[in-house]
Amino acid sequence: MNTDGYRPFRRFLSKVPEVTIFFWVIKILATTVGETFADFLNTTLGLGLTLTTVVMCAVLAVVLVLQFREIRYVPTLYWLVVVLVSIVGTLFTDGLVDDLGVSLEVTTGVFAVLLAATFTIWYATEKTLSITTVDTPRREAFYWLAILFTFALGTSFGDLVSEVFRLGYAAAAILFVLVIAAVWDAHRYLRLGTVVAFWIAYVATRPLGASLGDYLAQPRVAGGLGLGTVFTSLIFLVTILGLVVYLTMSQRDRPSLDNAARRAGSAW
Repeated sequence: MNTDGYRPFRRFLSKVPEVTIFFWVIKILATTVGETFADFLNTTLGLGLTLTTVVMCAVLAVVLVLQFREIRYVPTLYWLVVVLVSIVGTLFTDGLVDDLGVSLEVTTGVFAVLLAATFTIWYATEKTLSITTVDTPRREAFYWLAILFTFALGTSFGDLVSEVFRLGYAAAAILFVLVIAAVWDAHRYLRLGTVVAFWIAYVATRPLGASLGDYLAQPRVAGGLGLGTVFTSLIFLVTILGLVVYLTMSQRDRPSLDNAARRAGSAW
């Protein structure tokens, strides 16, 4: 059946980069920015959670429109969306916990259910959760919705571990490094599926980045290094920009044309 004329579901080139070391480094940096920049807008600038959330959701909506209009992976646009989703995901959790008084246990459970529901509907509709197959608008919509919930879930669970369980920011960061290492070992030696391993690692890198951000930005009396949200956000944003410029010029993470022949392939 010819679907070329049905533009909302036309097939694109993959809209997601190859999963390399650069992918994970930038992702962790983006999660750190999500934590520190949200705190900067909310607390340092005094915008408050509600106004900050409204403004950042509006900005994210505009950038997502631009992202969906592209037919292939564009590093600057893709990673800008990731940074903005990181910020918005953090704000969603902070709004529920700080403004509405919802416990971190409840928000962690709610976002876990929402993420599971997204994966269930995504798989039932598309028969795959592999990010190498993000090549239609509908699949991309599922992808970004899942990304949003991974950030919100990672924020809730990371705060739950570091604050409620009183591990502290540094210890929490080490814990999540060990979790990611365990996932990698399970993938490599115990044959954990690549798609499952990818999404577990994606969730785990969110609290890792958040713990690192808090450790760097929070004052020493709170268990941090006291660098502040402005300086921490600036360092990581500049680093992300440098890596994205490098990837744009080198095309090291551009999706391989071979992906077209292996739509159900590895996501790791």
